[in-house]
Amino acid sequence: MPDPTHSNHRQPKKVIPIVSESASLYEARKKIQSRSISGKFASWRWIMVWVTQLVFYGLPWLEWGQRQIVLFDLGARRFYLFGLVLYPQDFIYLTGLLVISALALFLFTATAGRLWCGFACPQTVYTEIFLWLEHRIEGERSARLRLDASGWSFEKLWKRTAKHGAWIFVSLWTGFTFVGYFVPIRQLGGELLALQGSWQIFWTLFYGLATYGNAGFLREQVCKHMCPYARFQSAMFDKDTLVVTYDAQRGEPRAARGKDGAAAGQGDCIDCTLCVQVCPVGIDIRDGLQYECIGCGLCIDACNSVMDKVGLPRGLIRLATTHGMAGRWSPARMLRRVVRPRVVMYTALLVALSVAMIVSLAARTPLKVDVVRDRAALSRVVSGGKLENLYRLQVMNATEAPQRYRIGARGIDGIELASEPVIEVGATESQWVGVRLRIPYGAAPEGAHPVYFDVESLGPAPARVSEKASFLVPR
Repeated sequence: MPDPTHSNHRQPKKVIPIVSESASLYEARKKIQSRSISGKFASWRWIMVWVTQLVFYGLPWLEWGQRQIVLFDLGARRFYLFGLVLYPQDFIYLTGLLVISALALFLFTATAGRLWCGFACPQTVYTEIFLWLEHRIEGERSARLRLDASGWSFEKLWKRTAKHGAWIFVSLWTGFTFVGYFVPIRQLGGELLALQGSWQIFWTLFYGLATYGNAGFLREQVCKHMCPYARFQSAMFDKDTLVVTYDAQRGEPRAARGKDGAAAGQGDCIDCTLCVQVCPVGIDIRDGLQYECIGCGLCIDACNSVMDKVGLPRGLIRLATTHGMAGRWSPARMLRRVVRPRVVMYTALLVALSVAMIVSLAARTPLKVDVVRDRAALSRVVSGGKLENLYRLQVMNATEAPQRYRIGARGIDGIELASEPVIEVGATESQWVGVRLRIPYGAAPEGAHPVYFDVESLGPAPARVSEKASFLVPR
């Protein structure tokens, strides 16, 4: 009998069928229809919506004296902020504001995660407004899911038309308000109604379209894929950061409860998925902390409402730290650990910079002076045997009343001002002034010599500024 291991008979080959299918490189987006919920966190979200939008929509309509209370006039290169008039030379204050904002973001994130994302980010706020309009017009989550699955009918047509009409109105009003921070909003309204001002129309439509697209269509995709904060937030988290957390030790194993209550060994989670249904980014918090989570706390409200109905204690999903959850710490102990060195450091820096900026603004001189040499004639000899240099001074009045200023010079023995020493500058205006300085010939050796222009106010509000320049003595 032949050895089968050395058989010359060919074994039949296994035929693997080839299925010709096209595979997509990207997973299709699943539309998220979130469910509305009431509770502590939902209430705080709406409080922040009202606060932020009252400030945003309301500020351009308020006046300070005879002008808009907040106006960034790019054409005139002047920024009006309540009683302050700022020039491009005051750019340092914008830098300080950005540094303070960054430190505040670091502090909030290190303390309690993505508080900014969940409650005050414009993307979150406008998405919440658009969702509210969608809920009011198309109904609750189940009604919207049925509407999405149904074919086109008169009901679907009018509801979709009404929804998008409301979205477009809010978007255009948002774009109009945003541009109103750079053009006086009452003037802007007249120009848009008369179809005047091409760039005003363009930017109003541009920001309106951005609001409509981001809040109406992209929604959670902005938070998950476009916002860089979602990607680097983990670098600011640690195990003592308060985050939205599911208590797996208490909730697992999850299962639905019958009329007889929980079965032996069953956890408190009844697997109702309500926490997933209310999530604006569509994640399941029971799978652990994920970068998509914006920390809004709606899943906490949903879970607490379910726990109340089934007679179990609240807190299956709650704000907690990783250390606190693992060690079963009390809330008081977790909060004590939240106040750790990095939080104290962020707080100290934030307070110090804020105080320094306030003091600097309070002590700010309402006068700015720039000196530019006249390059057409660097130095020349004039009648009387004197040497003359020409300059141009830009004097900026940062007050809201006309001011008279006296110009003086010092730095070289015998230096004198050969032009008009007193000028008048209108309220919140700047003026270029030609200035001539003269010294006796031979009063200084050849080369460049430092001189100083002293400009002081002659009005009731004292202000004095000194600017350095150089006087050239030719060979």
